[in-house]
Amino acid sequence: MDNKGISVVIPNFNGRELLPEILPPLFIALKATNLSYEVIVCDDCSKDDSINYILSNFPEIHLLKQETNKGFSPTVNKGIFAARYDYVFVMNNDLKVTEHYFNPLFKYFEDEKTFGVMGRINEWDTDTIQDAAKYPYFQGAKIKTNKNYYAETPQPNDRLYSIYLSGANAFVDRKKIIELMGFNELFAPFYVEDFELSLRAWRMGWKCYYEHHAVCYHKTSVTIKKKKSKNYIRQIYNRNKFFLHAIHLNSFQLAQWFIQLFFEMLFNILKLNIGFLKSFYLFAREIKKVSKSRKELAMLAIKNKVELLDTKLVVQTLKNKIDSFKTIKFTA
Repeated sequence: MDNKGISVVIPNFNGRELLPEILPPLFIALKATNLSYEVIVCDDCSKDDSINYILSNFPEIHLLKQETNKGFSPTVNKGIFAARYDYVFVMNNDLKVTEHYFNPLFKYFEDEKTFGVMGRINEWDTDTIQDAAKYPYFQGAKIKTNKNYYAETPQPNDRLYSIYLSGANAFVDRKKIIELMGFNELFAPFYVEDFELSLRAWRMGWKCYYEHHAVCYHKTSVTIKKKKSKNYIRQIYNRNKFFLHAIHLNSFQLAQWFIQLFFEMLFNILKLNIGFLKSFYLFAREIKKVSKSRKELAMLAIKNKVELLDTKLVVQTLKNKIDSFKTIKFTA
């Protein structure tokens, strides 16, 4: 690596109450690596005292500000493109790392094909595992990622694949994430953007891993739940899952997915689930941007002289490898 060090990028929206809890442990963990580092906080137009708190208590932090509230992808991208060091750690503003969080992660980058690695996410106040490696499978034509897994007997030399790196704690190769143009801003304001980014990496022939011995603690969706209603959150989540499939399935798979989606639409109409229909409307009106995302990925593969891997092949290959050894699986 050319500029070895860690750039931490933290998107923040009204996260003042947790900043005193997450920032001191972060600096302890960074110092434990003996590498150069920087911390970039990208504020998404907070209305609380976040900015004043950071300026008063952590003047070493590089503070970037959005003029309007734009959501996760545009905000975190601002920090990623400003990052100076070879490792970029995308960290939620509701995540607390342990002292030696980073140390088990560097070995993965001995392989030039590594895109990134995520650590184990425990619940905030307990050692209950909230997120581990992401286990992929198909349900009909739909890609499912609601299952997590980890080795039945975790070992320091495990190399566990994850279909995606959680946006809460993704430790990635800066050059590769820049080459992928960061998180897809079509997915703003939130959800599924981390899966979509990782799927782009897999399809380019890069790899995503999970490290069980890198431990952090997470308060789930604190800022999102403060800001938005449950119905709105569900509508955006469904819309973004539609985006993901429309971008990454090939023509034949896409036809199968639309047939399956048609029957889901009928079912939701019978249930008078207007929210699902709104999700489809929000998806359909952005179809040109979906097409643009497909083309940009294809052009990136041509530029890098690689053949884009088929999404179904990626999912099935990972699933087969994971199923070949003893794991503990749980549903998120």
